[in-house]
Amino acid sequence: MRFILGGLLAVAVIGGVANQSGAQDDFKIEPGYVSLFNGKDLSGWKYGKEADLSGKTETADKRFRVADGIIVADEGKGIKDLYTVKAFNSEFNLKVEFRAALKADSGLYVRGTQLQVRDFHRRKEMKQLTKFKTDDWNELDVTVKNGVVSTTVNGKAVTEKDELEVIVKNGTPVAKLNGKSVDIAKIEVSVGAVARCLCNGEFIENMKIATKSGQGVGLQAESGKFEFRRVRVKEMP
Repeated sequence: MRFILGGLLAVAVIGGVANQSGAQDDFKIEPGYVSLFNGKDLSGWKYGKEADLSGKTETADKRFRVADGIIVADEGKGIKDLYTVKAFNSEFNLKVEFRAALKADSGLYVRGTQLQVRDFHRRKEMKQLTKFKTDDWNELDVTVKNGVVSTTVNGKAVTEKDELEVIVKNGTPVAKLNGKSVDIAKIEVSVGAVARCLCNGEFIENMKIATKSGQGVGLQAESGKFEFRRVRVKEMP
């Protein structure tokens, strides 16, 4: 018996034309996408005990505010999270642009799991992101798929570039990763939801998330000033 376990497949999303409102912003969102931010206020979002921010341009503690078509997460005490009222339990593609102040730290929540989003280069992190723009706008592209087979060897994820072979001969399993023998006991295979996260088209991580959580998309205010805009989503049938 012989089978090959591979990594995750990328999902391509084709862009197009549709309008997203926002002060001094003529950006047009792609067909099939819906804007989660109207560019004017925090309608459609919630914050702690503030379950409905419709018509409001800032949270009560002023950690989040709207200015010039942008959601601004300001420096303050503790970590605070802003969530969409709508939950997303189906498969979807999320796109959002962010701009980070000097060494700022923030995050994007997908079904309650956090993707670390930071001023990467000045924090000396994510050096593989060669397209990251300091003091400028960068785009996160997150594709959520349910029922994804994930494989790890020695705790490290098997990617699209890897080939894992498991051969059972005379009742004894033998495994090879990219042609090198590995301990069969160190292989783990699971099926669940995964968020494939890109920054400016470059890979960040395949983040394991809940299949269903009842939670919406979340933005984090932690340290330093962070800005978000052009938040849009396309739900898959």
